[in-house]
Amino acid sequence: MPPGITTLAADAPTLSSANTGFMLICSALVMVMTPGLAFFYGGMVRVKSTLNMLMMSFISLGIVTILWVLYGFSLAFGASNGFFGWTKGYFGLSGIGLTELWPGYTIPVYVFAVFQLMFAIITPALISGALADRVKFSAWALFIALWVSVVYFPVAHWVWASDGWLFKKGVIDFAGGTAVHINAGAAALGVILVIGKRVGFKKDPMRPHSLPLVMLGAALLWFGWFGFNAGSWLGNDDGVGAVMFVNTQVATAAAMLAWLGYEKIRHGSFTTLGAASGAVAGLVAITPSGGAVSPLGAIAVGAIAGVLCAMAVGLKYRFGFDDSLDVVGVHLVGGVVGSLLIGFFATGGVQSDVAGVFYGGGFHQLGIQAIGVFSVLGYSLVVSAVLAFLLDKTMGMRVTEDEEVSGIDQTEHAETAYDFSGAGGGAAPRTAAVPAAGTAGQTKKVDA
Repeated sequence: MPPGITTLAADAPTLSSANTGFMLICSALVMVMTPGLAFFYGGMVRVKSTLNMLMMSFISLGIVTILWVLYGFSLAFGASNGFFGWTKGYFGLSGIGLTELWPGYTIPVYVFAVFQLMFAIITPALISGALADRVKFSAWALFIALWVSVVYFPVAHWVWASDGWLFKKGVIDFAGGTAVHINAGAAALGVILVIGKRVGFKKDPMRPHSLPLVMLGAALLWFGWFGFNAGSWLGNDDGVGAVMFVNTQVATAAAMLAWLGYEKIRHGSFTTLGAASGAVAGLVAITPSGGAVSPLGAIAVGAIAGVLCAMAVGLKYRFGFDDSLDVVGVHLVGGVVGSLLIGFFATGGVQSDVAGVFYGGGFHQLGIQAIGVFSVLGYSLVVSAVLAFLLDKTMGMRVTEDEEVSGIDQTEHAETAYDFSGAGGGAAPRTAAVPAAGTAGQTKKVDA
């Protein structure tokens, strides 16, 4: 994602209604990804946790929006000291002119702020999939507020602000491989190491209750991701956003096929869950790299991510950490893979002139990418674990064992996702066919 850049007054850009409209549409597409994520996760859990999973994503729309307006935008994109920003006029979005442009671009600051808001909303929602079935909703809501304040807002500044320390080092992250996916995946790992496993982990069946919901969610994510990725160039004037759009489609398709191929070889079946998970893995991996690689490179990025993420989801059973819905295996691993592969597949002919190993650029960019990957991973992992530990020792992060077994939907929300009490249409009497007395082969109806 390009930051604000300084231009001379003589050639300063003017407001473009086309780019402004395009970015508002992209913002709406990114917003719909959060409900899409809710469906994706909601279908993957058991029936008794469906509503809680939906709400864990949906509540982020409320909490993060208010914090972003109050101080989040200023911390992420205000005047910088390299590690976090602050601009007084961004507090409450109160000091921004109606047509004031984001520096160096043709869109208003308000449009840039709302586009970035949607990224801030979905990032903590991604974490929730690792915590399914066992976290108090009140503790989760407070965790979101704390996490975006001390992890997401600063990390977004590091990666995307023009004076952010990772941006100045030359780390390439077109739309969020580090700031969104590695950040969320590392946070998920940190939290689950603190709160522990679900009751019955590795003993009880914990299969998805609704694969149609999973596919619906994956489709909404795929659709919205075009705004997430193509919109991150902040305009549509030079073709870079178009390349990113193409690469998003290509890498996602490649990852889905690669995941299914691995699954067939490893387990003997092509599963619906594998198709959906593979698509998301490809979307994650191309997010940082799609503005640096060619469509052929996007195929490679997607295929590699599809196989490695499919392999990674089984690590939770080997190492004993309960990542309920494979956030670590898909988002952390996919983000790392996509970010590091820039160092190999960057062509030097799309978003910048930086070339990777396979295009004559040597290993320099790979080293820079590694700095970005592991600094974000380490910071998010440690701080997220500390936040979870503090919340667990004060208000408690987990519901009780009895509440978890009976169902978190009922205990935390006093609702259930599906009401079967009215099945069958209501008042009509039920009847059963029994032989009529003394008449062979004939029947009469009686109340059942």
